[in-house]
Amino acid sequence: TVKVKGPLGTLQEDLSHLPVEITQSGREVQVSVTWPRKREIGMLGTAAAHVRNMVRGVTKGYRYNLRTVYAHFPVTVKVDEKARALKVENFTGEKTPRSARILDGVKVVVKGDDIAVEGIDIKAVSQTAANIQNSTKIKKKDLRVFLDGIYIDTKTSLETPAGPAKVK
Repeated sequence: TVKVKGPLGTLQEDLSHLPVEITQSGREVQVSVTWPRKREIGMLGTAAAHVRNMVRGVTKGYRYNLRTVYAHFPVTVKVDEKARALKVENFTGEKTPRSARILDGVKVVVKGDDIAVEGIDIKAVSQTAANIQNSTKIKKKDLRVFLDGIYIDTKTSLETPAGPAKVK
């Protein structure tokens, strides 16, 4: 089990199923494998990436910016904190609202047509953003014509200012 503490919080993940040894000496974390073969080297890189993402998460955090795109029917997006879900109303004129699950440890902020998904765990933040994007997937219609939906715009850290990306 790897536990990482930082200024933004604490993350913990069980990596005992991987055949790697994780040691800490001072401020450095070393991930090693005893008898490296092709498969173990791949798992070594995976374990190192998980630890790196955890350290980056507790120091900088993660933010995914999403944008609402619609043509004919104005879409209303609301966060239901009680149900831990994001509700998308009037999507392509539908009567029933669509919903996307918000995972624990993730904060969702809606400002106009822009949605910000923030947190320290990259798995939870990216899965919540994917849930939101997949909730507005259009089925049984021509996707070249119906471009409505909520799409991931940018992926940044919490240090960068919020808002849509600037086009140069």
